Amino acid sequence: MRERLCRLLIAGALAMAAPAAGDNLAEDPFAGAERLEREALVRAVLARNADLEAARQAWLAARERPAQAGALEDPMVSYGVALLSIGSADVDFGHELRLEQPLPYPGRRRLRRAQAEAEAGMAGAALAEVHLELATTATLLFEDYALVHRALAINADHRRLLEEVREVATARYAAGLLSQQDPLLAETEGVELQVQETELEAERAALTARMNALLHRVSGLPLPPPAESSLAARPELPDVAALEEAALAARPEVKARLAELVARRAALELARLERRPDFALMGSYNSMWGDPEHRWMAGVTVNLPVWRRRTEAARREAEARLAEVEAERTHLEHEVRGEVREAHARLAAGVRAAILYESRLLPAAHDQVEAARTGFTTGQATALAVLEAERGLRRAELGYAEALAALARRRVELDRAAGRPPGGLDLEAEGAAP
Repeated sequence: MRERLCRLLIAGALAMAAPAAGDNLAEDPFAGAERLEREALVRAVLARNADLEAARQAWLAARERPAQAGALEDPMVSYGVALLSIGSADVDFGHELRLEQPLPYPGRRRLRRAQAEAEAGMAGAALAEVHLELATTATLLFEDYALVHRALAINADHRRLLEEVREVATARYAAGLLSQQDPLLAETEGVELQVQETELEAERAALTARMNALLHRVSGLPLPPPAESSLAARPELPDVAALEEAALAARPEVKARLAELVARRAALELARLERRPDFALMGSYNSMWGDPEHRWMAGVTVNLPVWRRRTEAARREAEARLAEVEAERTHLEHEVRGEVREAHARLAAGVRAAILYESRLLPAAHDQVEAARTGFTTGQATALAVLEAERGLRRAELGYAEALAALARRRVELDRAAGRPPGGLDLEAEGAAP
């Protein structure tokens, strides 16, 4: 089960393989859309990703096992004939009919059913984990995509600003008021922004390809620009102790380990019952008995579990496997608590960084640019001063965009650590196990 889950998580979270030919995914979920909404992307991923469907089918299959595990074995019917009596003139035709119904020791069927139900719970938790991983991966990709678009917009704004500076510097150079170095500096800075724009365009193309792969969509198809509000939300910080308890109750990994504990306990009880006999009810008819009263027989058969080395070894194995899962559960609980506290601390740091950019760095950088432009226009400052102020503002704006993007990612990471859908999205009906 764990190996299968790992395969599903790796394939679902990365989703780097191109969609297989013949997939029935011709409909484009974003055709005609002006903006790419985060929730729409996540829902499309959950609706179209084949790994989630594979996990759902595994869960549906596991749900059918309890009815099989708790059922009685099929009865056995045997029929035999006395070969030498066939066609004999001396004796009647001899034959025997036998019916047998196996009956396990009381409690064995109940435990088998309980074990199968727990394993179905593990499959349901695996489905929920794949569901949550896909939603988290899609959301993180969206935030990266939104950041690239914001960086491109900042780049375009500063290219326009540099173009204004270059035009003014060129005019003043022509009038003999500046040296040739000033317009050349503005030109050089503009070329550097073009290089950065090329790199950002390549990053946007790479993110688009990754999202298309996650959507099982043709890799070359474009995506609409992201909604502007994606980087603006600032989350409230919940109480970390309450969040830890909520995570222990909600994380699919914890639920899977608890279900595995139930399955291991049932397996241990079954191993202990190996020392108890199973039964079979038997009825037969034998035509070869001379007395009619002897021809009909009814009885019971019992196996004799006398080889205790086998049953004791099975019990010790079941006890060891139960202890293994209990230790893993304890480790997982500590790990979940640590992940929640780490994600909470990172989110708190991200909030503080965003506030510093917004309240102090950005206003100071804007004021510096305005002062430099005013001085340059009146001849009291050089083009170099304007360019340095522009670089400072660009760094501040990009830093603020990156801080907001990091804040969004850390919010998603905290949601994942807490075992809830990213960003407060309501995704309970999107392919998850009930």
